[in-house]
Amino acid sequence: MSALFETYTLRDVTIPNRVWMPPMCQYSAAPEGPDAGAPNDWHFAHYAARAAGGTGLIIVEATGVSPEGRISPYDLGIWNDTQVEAFRRITRFLVSQGTVPAIQLAHAGRKASTDQPWKGGAPVGQDAHGWQPVAPSAVPFADGHPVPTELTVAEIQEVVGQFADAARRALAAGFEIAEIHGAHGYLINEFLSPYSNHRTDEYGGSYENRTRFALQVVDAVREVWPDDKPLFFRISATDWLEEDGWTADDTVRFAADLKAHGIDLLDVSTGGNASGARIPVGPGYQVPFAARVRAETTLPVAAVGLITEVEQAEKIIANGEADAVLLGRELLRSPSWARHAARELGGDVHVPDQYHRSV
Repeated sequence: MSALFETYTLRDVTIPNRVWMPPMCQYSAAPEGPDAGAPNDWHFAHYAARAAGGTGLIIVEATGVSPEGRISPYDLGIWNDTQVEAFRRITRFLVSQGTVPAIQLAHAGRKASTDQPWKGGAPVGQDAHGWQPVAPSAVPFADGHPVPTELTVAEIQEVVGQFADAARRALAAGFEIAEIHGAHGYLINEFLSPYSNHRTDEYGGSYENRTRFALQVVDAVREVWPDDKPLFFRISATDWLEEDGWTADDTVRFAADLKAHGIDLLDVSTGGNASGARIPVGPGYQVPFAARVRAETTLPVAAVGLITEVEQAEKIIANGEADAVLLGRELLRSPSWARHAARELGGDVHVPDQYHRSV
């Protein structure tokens, strides 16, 4: 039996295989009006194709817990009931194909209010549907980015509440798993890292203070997320800085804290918080960080980062480096990657009746 096509159960949710789709923003929602932030036909077709292709778990892209929490004005959101109803169409179809629907709840912090990447991805102002970003400290992400507004303690608590409200709506929308976005230089990651968090109050300075906001978000979401459904956390395991950044040692320590607060799996990525960081990108370059968390803690992990080949993915699972693999760009290129991999490895995967001739 292929390790890649073994089922995987967390709490009361069983995922049919270990081929998962990570959150990948499509930047294709309406930026304003009654349908702002709601998934549309593009999102449905995009996610439906990967479900029909046999992907075991699909994590819908970073979805703003508030309008100001979006990376781009064109991102998805889940701050109102119109968005909930639009998501139901997607979750129903994913379930019909045997795919588990998940959603990433996010706040972009100081990296918010940027244009679509194919238009350059630069910060945009109010004349282009933009807004003033917020952050733990008034430190811009990079040259050319605005100085964000430093959040007050009251505003931090408001954001915590927005995550909880978003989780309630995600449940109503039919999602089986929620993931909290704590990676890639967005708001939670900004609080975690001393590189971006220069606060001197209870949310800055020591490790305990810098992790306080993240754990408050986890607690707030776990309180409203059902006990029988898993909760994931995505982390940047390192800022890729030689000093004054978040490190792999911090990640291992934090993984134990996250499990104690009800997180069921750590989705391990890296980078995104320091614009000048030098990252040694290559096939599977982030897998060792997931493997270390899995080896040194009891928290399950998913690995991501230029995982493209069938044999490569199979070995990651078979060797115990991760409990699942997340294929990003490869699933953009090949929506039926899981079906092709199952054929190569002799694994079982769902094939729609309409595609029976392709088996």
